[in-house]
Amino acid sequence: MNAISIIVAARDARPYMERTLRGLSATGHELIVVDCASTDGTAAFVRDRFAGVRLVELDANPGYGSALDEGVRLASGDYLLLMNADAWPVGGAVERLVAFAETEPSAGAIGPRLLNPDGSLQPSVRGFPTLWRLATEYFFLRWLAPRSRVMNAFYGAGFAHDSVRDAEFLVGAVLLVRRQAFEEVGGFDPSFFMFNEEVDLCYRLRRRSWRVVFFPGAEFFHVGGASTRLDWNRMYREQLRSHLRFLAKHYGPRQADHGRRLLLWAMRLRALVFRGERRRLSREAAAWLAGGDTATLLDSSA
Repeated sequence: MNAISIIVAARDARPYMERTLRGLSATGHELIVVDCASTDGTAAFVRDRFAGVRLVELDANPGYGSALDEGVRLASGDYLLLMNADAWPVGGAVERLVAFAETEPSAGAIGPRLLNPDGSLQPSVRGFPTLWRLATEYFFLRWLAPRSRVMNAFYGAGFAHDSVRDAEFLVGAVLLVRRQAFEEVGGFDPSFFMFNEEVDLCYRLRRRSWRVVFFPGAEFFHVGGASTRLDWNRMYREQLRSHLRFLAKHYGPRQADHGRRLLLWAMRLRALVFRGERRRLSREAAAWLAGGDTATLLDSSA
């Protein structure tokens, strides 16, 4: 079996590091933690408790994909297991994931079956964002027909999480990437600060004829939202910005501008429907989307 490097990106993830690193350290593989300027003692905890872990301490938070890129540059493995800090393997999941990859040389990225902390399935197969798919999500259309594959394609409707299948993209909480494929497409795009960085990666892998494969024979627990919930005001805008960035990059500026208008009206609708904090977030998002053209929103850090 070829060498494996495990790279974990962490930002204020102290509550999860003990469980995550204990499970990963037991595998004996190269383990790199990239700390994105945490303020909760994450880096100190890793340094003091896990001497065998290679710790990279960044002075600022460059975003999830860029943090993983930093780790990849130091990694020696032919396989790169790219992970959130709030995920950990079930049993020999790492070995099973890589053993499967060895039998699938055309697979550039492979994702395991994700579980919620209570053991229930965490769906992790998705469809690439398009104007229609964004509309079904942000205008609540998918709720009108929850079993419709057409209405729920954004969330991989109808995908069987109990069998090996190719996917458009996989949630990036845990993703095994073949180093050859990763380097061929140039790694993560640093312009995606948060959200859609794995979508963009999978899109580029598929464009270069690498397969993206879901493998249920390996399982990982994943808490979810550990980093984004810390500053959801900003993260909500980043989620919308990442949709626009993906549309602009892969479908062109006109599609991205249509996407901005679509999301603007969706946020206005949500501001009418929601109450409390969700209403406030929707109003602020609508104001942000109305505050400039698409190119300006993509260039702005606000």
